[in-house]
Amino acid sequence: MQFWKEDHCKLDFEHARRLTAFYSRSFYFSACVLPRNERWATFAVYAFCRYSDNLIDNPRERSQQELVQELDMLAEELHTAYRTGESEHPIVRPFIIAARRYGIPLEYPLDLIKGVQMDLTHKHYDTFGELSVFCYRVAAVVGLMMTHVLGYRHDSAFDYAAQMGIAMQLTNILRDISEDKDRGRIYLPREEMQQFGVAIGDIIGERMTPQLRELMKFQAERAHQYYGQAQEGIALLPVNTQFAIYSASKIYRGILHRLELRDYNPFLGRVFVSQSTKVGILLREVLRSKALSLQERLHAFSPAR
Repeated sequence: MQFWKEDHCKLDFEHARRLTAFYSRSFYFSACVLPRNERWATFAVYAFCRYSDNLIDNPRERSQQELVQELDMLAEELHTAYRTGESEHPIVRPFIIAARRYGIPLEYPLDLIKGVQMDLTHKHYDTFGELSVFCYRVAAVVGLMMTHVLGYRHDSAFDYAAQMGIAMQLTNILRDISEDKDRGRIYLPREEMQQFGVAIGDIIGERMTPQLRELMKFQAERAHQYYGQAQEGIALLPVNTQFAIYSASKIYRGILHRLELRDYNPFLGRVFVSQSTKVGILLREVLRSKALSLQERLHAFSPAR
């Protein structure tokens, strides 16, 4: 029987699937085209990441100390689940099944929890070096976990996956500047804000100054550099799963392009890539992936010259 259909966990895997569909339709569509085992493992990984993030983004009526305790308990449950191979936690149970099946190291989900905790303690970052630690923990480790699930042809694929995760998180930061400042968070490094002549009050007051525009352009170019560096690593994944990362990369870079079309102004409403555009990107990448897979098979069976 398939691992996601076992009686003790099938409801939890279905819950993970529904969480993925609810919170990220583009991610869900991409996952649905993956081979079945990788598809359900992807739902489990995404659901764990989303659940961890929601503990802080949806704080309910809990104090900061109670939120820290909640995350600490989740980390402790992970330690136990990795040791025993089981959990009664409805999010951890499908995740640990996928993690053990695909060899996801414990340090990755623990790093994710540390990154989520940073949103409780860090409302500002002084340098890009500090911000990059946050980006690694909340986004790069997701790419590292997904590399285990999707498969890889060389260990260097993990370095590229981390770069892709940082690129995507930088994109999120630029897209969500207005929403984040309403939560009391400003992710743009203070050191770079000072270099460009941007005051915190400009962001809080939603003043799109020429200085802020130049800072936004600088950050967008930095994100594009990370995308460019990560791109060649996608070829290190199996051909039948490459489309998922190619699609995600193009969709996220599309967010940057739309921000650029707004002259980098983050205060005009959230930029997004339309659903039809996302589906079009995904379909093109799936077809390209199938063509590459066919070429590989034909090459493997062609007589040696």
